[in-house]
Amino acid sequence: MLVKIDTKERFHAITLPGPSISATMTEELAECLLPYLQNDVKNVVLILKDIENIDNAAAEKIATIQQKFYETGASFVICRLQKSVEDFLDQHELLEMMNVTPTESEAWDIVQMEEIERELLDGEDETPVP
Repeated sequence: MLVKIDTKERFHAITLPGPSISATMTEELAECLLPYLQNDVKNVVLILKDIENIDNAAAEKIATIQQKFYETGASFVICRLQKSVEDFLDQHELLEMMNVTPTESEAWDIVQMEEIERELLDGEDETPVP
């Protein structure tokens, strides 16, 4: 899968090529995204602006991948959904499970806020030394 990757200081912005994501692409999608969890910069902003159609297996795989990111303390934000994809995800009750924003800028803001939140929570776990 040829993707466009734009690496920033705190995240990787990954644009998937269109026009569709099907069940046959789910393993390739996982192979493309999950290795980012091994990087120093683990956060991903997934840009779906060119995706017009998605099937249920692919949508569920993206939701599963997103969950793996959050389980390992990394952010995974999806942005720029086409109306048809957003409607599909909503109909299959997946949209409410996903971290979705309308714009890349908002996705970047969420990643930065979640980074700050993780840093603050990590700081609370430390026991103060008298």
